Amino acid sequence: MSLSPEIVSVIAIFQSAFTSPTWDKAQVLIIGTLLARGRRTVTAALRQMGLGQEENFSLYHHVLNRARWSALALSRLLLQALIKAFVSVNGSLTFVIDEHLERRWGPMIRKRGHFRDSLLSSRKKSVSNSGLRWIVLALVVNAPWTKRCLALPVMSVLAPSPKVSRQLKGRHKTIAQWARQMITKVRRWLPGIPITLLGDGAYSAVELGLRCQKLNVTLIAPLVLDAQLFGPAPPRPLPGRNKRAGRPPEKGARLPKLSAVLVDPKTAWSPITVAWYDGQRRALEMTTGAALWKRSGLKPLPIRWVLVRDPSCELDPKAYFTTDPRQTAVEVVEAFVLRWTIEVTFEESRAHIGIETGASVV
Repeated sequence: MSLSPEIVSVIAIFQSAFTSPTWDKAQVLIIGTLLARGRRTVTAALRQMGLGQEENFSLYHHVLNRARWSALALSRLLLQALIKAFVSVNGSLTFVIDEHLERRWGPMIRKRGHFRDSLLSSRKKSVSNSGLRWIVLALVVNAPWTKRCLALPVMSVLAPSPKVSRQLKGRHKTIAQWARQMITKVRRWLPGIPITLLGDGAYSAVELGLRCQKLNVTLIAPLVLDAQLFGPAPPRPLPGRNKRAGRPPEKGARLPKLSAVLVDPKTAWSPITVAWYDGQRRALEMTTGAALWKRSGLKPLPIRWVLVRDPSCELDPKAYFTTDPRQTAVEVVEAFVLRWTIEVTFEESRAHIGIETGASVV
């Protein structure tokens, strides 16, 4: 089946990842899926392309169920194309990462699990979601046809629950561990380019921050108010006579928790104005500082924390951290606001591409 040259020129960037026979079928599935309404299945895609009576329809299923092509190779091609189209030369890159739940069922869906929704759940009510949990990494770009930033997905990995991992006899990986592998792969593809990674509370992890620090990637995420923060490590003591110097200290004195800083009347608050979610400017008050964030069994992570509160008391106080000590409080808050762009992407994907999520109260 022939496609218009305009469509072929857009998707031709992915041709090198497929063999010639598979690429011919993949083009049909790509266009048919975009045109289909409701559930995006292979059958629906073939019907939209006028191939509903195709005798060898099973060959199109082989494109997916055999998957001889590499999803990582496609991610790299897509990322390179987006950078070429939307990012200026020598420009920095901002990525946002979050989870998305795909409601799927059936005997062949082996990695389907149940996941607790921490946002909708409380002590009295537990809200669980059932389906396939995908971790999505998206590139934040400024498109010329709109004033708002867009989060364009470039990579996704399937993150099963601990129970499913045990059933499949595989090693379970946390959300932070998956994110660590994803950003490591991106750094290998893009050496030397300044990269910022934005995540929600699931990615507020010392383990992920240490990897980002090693990769020269700036991580910005929320910080819990009871995080264990310490001052800088004191100098290593000199060895005395017939004594060894011992192991050098990793951290200094324990610092007050941010929950205590929040209510301390001696805390110095500075007014700031930041770009907010609705495109307007919002007045906040902030205090900031540098510290070492320590978790058991891991090296301390040097961070700059930012604690903000709303003078009008409409918003709850929030704390954020960055692994780049040179960033100002305004830069940290405005960068984290860009994390909402991936939520918009998820909502538009549900509305226009048919990707759905759901929740059930148990």
